[in-house]
Amino acid sequence: MLIRYKKNLEKIAMGLLSFMPEEKDVKKLQQTIKEYETNPDWHLYLWKEVDDVLGAIGVRIEDEITAVIQHISVNPSHRNLGIGKKMVNEATKIYEGKYSVCGDDMTEQFFNKCGEQTNQSENP
Repeated sequence: MLIRYKKNLEKIAMGLLSFMPEEKDVKKLQQTIKEYETNPDWHLYLWKEVDDVLGAIGVRIEDEITAVIQHISVNPSHRNLGIGKKMVNEATKIYEGKYSVCGDDMTEQFFNKCGEQTNQSENP
């Protein structure tokens, strides 16, 4: 289930985001977290199952019509279990009534793959 990022989950969120290639540098990672905390157009969600936070997904409101998924990260020991796809689908549901949801340069390929898999399962 997606939960909204809160300051008390900062270390977990930073750990998950550090798996993204462009977030390896600690200073860059701290800037990214600060942006999620202060910018009203940046929204960070964490994927929680039972008592464990296993993934993070970040959405940036680009303009009045576009929401961009800019971060997708899953704990390496829980990858290839469909968590990333679940996060993308849940985030898309949150925004789809008001925004057109897409991925950015780093997440677009995975975002599109999730959409293709969803369409295939709906149209056998």
